[in-house]
Amino acid sequence: MAELPSVLGPLWGRPVGRVLDHVLYNTRVSGAANVPATGPVIFAANHLSYLDGPVMVGAAPRHMHVLVKQEMFKGVLGAVLRASGQLPVDRSGDRRALQQAKGLLDAGRCIGILPEGTRGSGAASSVNGGVAWLALQSGAPVVPVAVLGTRITGEHLDSIPPLRRRLQVVFGTPLTIQREAAESGRASMDRAVELIRTTLADHVRTAVDTTGQALPGDGPHEPAAAAAPHNEGNQR
Repeated sequence: MAELPSVLGPLWGRPVGRVLDHVLYNTRVSGAANVPATGPVIFAANHLSYLDGPVMVGAAPRHMHVLVKQEMFKGVLGAVLRASGQLPVDRSGDRRALQQAKGLLDAGRCIGILPEGTRGSGAASSVNGGVAWLALQSGAPVVPVAVLGTRITGEHLDSIPPLRRRLQVVFGTPLTIQREAAESGRASMDRAVELIRTTLADHVRTAVDTTGQALPGDGPHEPAAAAAPHNEGNQR
């Protein structure tokens, strides 16, 4: 098995993420109480912008190692990513990265993944099989994460949001997926992929409705009246 990254990287990586969230940007975090306090967790977030991973890291109540496309591991940025415990992954298929991520989960650590695979609308209309494989192989719960505001309508895929923009990070209810009796490996994977996709898509849409923060291409949304009061214990 591949050598696991040190636990020290995420220890300083999350404070850096918090500076990003609460100094450079104005990030509201909700649903943090949904995240299991101990044991392995897979954080699965929608993908709008380059900032989604770092914003999620800073908002989460647990330290995590995020799977990041290998093209980002160059120069100074690559050195920072490696030092903070992030995992390079070949998006065309990377068994080694998945095995390394499973090793981290088996050790009780947390993994962050953007299963849409590439920046887009953030609606989770499709997800890759890596997150399903990790969930099935490790038994770790999958926490859906809606990251909103890192890109809005009219902004280019490569754009970085202006400083102090209001961002939203919403952690959903954990989902645990197990193989069913007499179910083939392929059928388990197909079922897990679709279950994670629909869970994440539904969570993102609910977060859009409750926060009022639209996805790129959406029209304006008003927060649902019942969701207007926020639980301060779930915010930072």
